[in-house]
Amino acid sequence: MSLVWRKFWRTVSFYMPKRLYARSLIIVIAPMILLQSVITFVFMERQWQTVTNRLSVAVTRDIAAIIDMIETYPHDADYSNVVRIAQDRLGLKIDILPPDPLPPPGPKPFFSYLDETLGSEITKQIGKPFWIDTVGNSNILEIRVQLDGKVLRVFAKRSQAYQSQTHIFLLWMVGTSVVLMLIAIPFLRNQIRPVLDLTDAAESFGKGRPTPPNFKPRGAEEVRRAGIAFIQMRERIERQIEQRTQMLAGISHDLRTILTRFRLQLAVAGSKSSDLDALNKDIDDMQSMLEAYMSFARGEAAEDTGSFDLTAYLEKLATEARLRKRKLTTRLTGEPEVLVRPNAFARLLSNLVSNAFRHAKNIKVAATHTRGFLTVIIDDDGPGIPVAQREEVFKPFVRLDTARNQDSGGTGLGLSIARDIARSHGGDITLDDSPLGGLRAIVRVPA
Repeated sequence: MSLVWRKFWRTVSFYMPKRLYARSLIIVIAPMILLQSVITFVFMERQWQTVTNRLSVAVTRDIAAIIDMIETYPHDADYSNVVRIAQDRLGLKIDILPPDPLPPPGPKPFFSYLDETLGSEITKQIGKPFWIDTVGNSNILEIRVQLDGKVLRVFAKRSQAYQSQTHIFLLWMVGTSVVLMLIAIPFLRNQIRPVLDLTDAAESFGKGRPTPPNFKPRGAEEVRRAGIAFIQMRERIERQIEQRTQMLAGISHDLRTILTRFRLQLAVAGSKSSDLDALNKDIDDMQSMLEAYMSFARGEAAEDTGSFDLTAYLEKLATEARLRKRKLTTRLTGEPEVLVRPNAFARLLSNLVSNAFRHAKNIKVAATHTRGFLTVIIDDDGPGIPVAQREEVFKPFVRLDTARNQDSGGTGLGLSIARDIARSHGGDITLDDSPLGGLRAIVRVPA
């Protein structure tokens, strides 16, 4: 039973609208429609039918009384007194016709509840052959009853035998519902707009873009509290990044001073020994690692969002591939202009493509910009990275013992910096096997 219940709710969730505004409208409108449907059913089945039954009973009783008067008491040849009493006291217009056969039954309307009710009452109370016409004149009912040697024709207003005010009830019900929805829809829109603004602000901040300038907490108390919490969180994160950058800038300055002093002391020593050459090489490596670490820790967070031209960048990669004597194939699908932090994103791609240039002969770069996302796939025919180590290589200063990061120029920060930049844009980088036989790097970011 629980499995069937879960399957039912999964089906409902699949067809339900996904946005909060549409779901809120359903929460307001669905109970209203359900309530009106129940009320309409009760009204149509109980009140409307009951009233119609009673009116039909009353009209049939009046006709039965007229028949009793005709058959019991002596009258003039034209039955003038009976006609007068029926018209003045009962609101019925009657005629006494010659004993002609009753007309054949006419077509019944689609919804013939009045025919059924009135016919049933005539059969029950009068018990004589009769003919009813409820289709001809919409406001008049014609009833004919076969008597001994004559035919009684009765004209009655439809309202005397039928509850005809149903449309007024329906109009009132539909009208009030429309008015309530016209009030509810703008109110819901005003309540949900702050939530949408908060969502846009959070998405912009998650993608590394500036928060919309007109964003401020408003709306219901819970929404305002969430907006204030978001602003405070954003300020704490920005303050933490700024403090980290300032601290590392100070450390970098101090370390550079020490490295410069070492370099001067070695220059003053003036020796050409292999030991001093090794020390100079160590100083160069320390300087390179320090610069790389600073770039990783800074993460290009201070850069503003701007336009990045993929076509121009791919042309630049083609030029670099020719200089490195590598075979590069590029492909671009969609708009070439993307909205990212240009310098940071260029560094992201450069780190990935440089690794491919360093370890492979054939490289393929495919960029696809559709549906608000940019996907860049970089394939190479190099040695690749084992599956078990594909997450480890994104950690700072991790260098594989074999293959890709073994070269002397690497610091173990290239992939770390690339993933840090991708995630600061609200995206990520993943590694997979390449159809070319080496490694595939997949970059996917909102753009």
